[in-house]
Amino acid sequence: MKPFSQACENNKQPILEVLKNYFANASGILEIGSGTGQHAVFFAENLPGLFWQTSDQAQFHQGINLWIDDVALDNVGKPITLDVRQEEQWPADIVNKQDSGVRFDGVFSANTAHIMSWDAVVEMFRGVGCLLMDNGLFVLYGPFNRNGEFTSPSNEKFHDGLLCQDLQMGIRDDRAIVALANRNKLSLIDDIAMPANNRILVFSKCFYKTSVKSAI
Repeated sequence: MKPFSQACENNKQPILEVLKNYFANASGILEIGSGTGQHAVFFAENLPGLFWQTSDQAQFHQGINLWIDDVALDNVGKPITLDVRQEEQWPADIVNKQDSGVRFDGVFSANTAHIMSWDAVVEMFRGVGCLLMDNGLFVLYGPFNRNGEFTSPSNEKFHDGLLCQDLQMGIRDDRAIVALANRNKLSLIDDIAMPANNRILVFSKCFYKTSVKSAI
């Protein structure tokens, strides 16, 4: 049976509307943390002009492949193993391991920064900064605090629940994320409010703005 996430089902259309804008001219997208595989097949189907490469830790590959096999699209790649903490998997090995030979001018990740440890988030941004081509974009979706404050009571409750599972998890502060991005030659170019108190942060490898923009 294919794995299923209700959150993915709920947020896929709003995210797609953002990706249609920012990935309109992209040719190759790496998804970090493809999870169930739902996002990958939905975005690949609705963005037929690009190649969507899935990735995750090996234990999630079977579920991702079930989704990919079910739709039989030619612009979505079978998952490659990527643990962002493993430096040897960044970045050349990713290009070499995926079948399409496409270089990545975009990276997408959803609901990963608050699940990873902070050290893993640091490694994710380091890897993205190395992997992306010039002018490439990193689109990061999830809940983020604004200037050290929770944006809603539900996010604060969610954060507390994450800490109960693992003290290394937690909703990240946007200022820390932007500072980390800047250290890896990535600059925030957009900050978009999304349903259910989530946000999309869009980073570019070529611009060097340092302030967090107001949510749209």
